[in-house]
Amino acid sequence: MVQGRGVNASLNDEGIRQAKKAGDSLSHISFDTVFTSALIRTHETVGQFSLNGTPIIAHEGFDEISWGNQEGQVASYEAKTLYADTVNGWRRGELDLNVGGGENPIQVMERQQEAMKLVLESEGEHVLICMHGRALRVLLCWTLNYPLNFMDGFPHQNCGYYVLGYRRESFYLKAFNQVDHLI
Repeated sequence: MVQGRGVNASLNDEGIRQAKKAGDSLSHISFDTVFTSALIRTHETVGQFSLNGTPIIAHEGFDEISWGNQEGQVASYEAKTLYADTVNGWRRGELDLNVGGGENPIQVMERQQEAMKLVLESEGEHVLICMHGRALRVLLCWTLNYPLNFMDGFPHQNCGYYVLGYRRESFYLKAFNQVDHLI
């Protein structure tokens, strides 16, 4: 099934298993604030972490991209072709394209920029953002000053993570696509 911003499904058993592994992998960090998307699967993911009363703030700016009328549909050959054609267009810099009337990467970035204002205003040194694959790729591009058409240069896997630092009003990459804990 095609999932996106409009599909608010719970984690399945595999998602719960992966979230527990991610939580164990990050258990040495005392997070000051946790931000999630407004979608239930991110809340369930961080629910597998031992957060000891850490504030959790949901913001729709961290939601997955909307895949429009394809959301909730079986990933048919036609849907996969439309998806591939759109993503290939994004790689060529055609960032105004969308799938099935959904969002394009520029729209996702704009709502993320609003959400990131809250992150930057939050107290503390260690912040966790739990979000979704395509949205994560968009966020990494613009926060690290890459063009949006480079987004597929940031691979992801469910419950994998990146570590960013922030210094002098800019982000920098500290750890790339951490997935060893999922093995």
